[in-house]
Amino acid sequence: MFLFLGLLFVSTATGLILRKVLTFKKLERSIAYTIYAMLFAFGITIGSDPGFFDNIGRYGMQAVVLSVAGIIGSIFASMLAWKILRKGGNYEK
Repeated sequence: MFLFLGLLFVSTATGLILRKVLTFKKLERSIAYTIYAMLFAFGITIGSDPGFFDNIGRYGMQAVVLSVAGIIGSIFASMLAWKILRKGGNYEK
């Protein structure tokens, strides 16, 4: 866990230092496509696992409740963050 936190700290610090470099500003556009590709690969990995679909009945209602609760919690957290961050500065529309 400390390894992941360390990598997160180092990559954040590196991003702050290099955010003025023009080459890295061009990478900003590709981030969304990278996330889409990762989600696609994740879906293929789950879909190709026969054990997942064989055991889907075992997971049942608990998995549904946890998934829905996670989605609703994420929506509320993003709405709260949006309201807090909008008050902090003037953004161009």
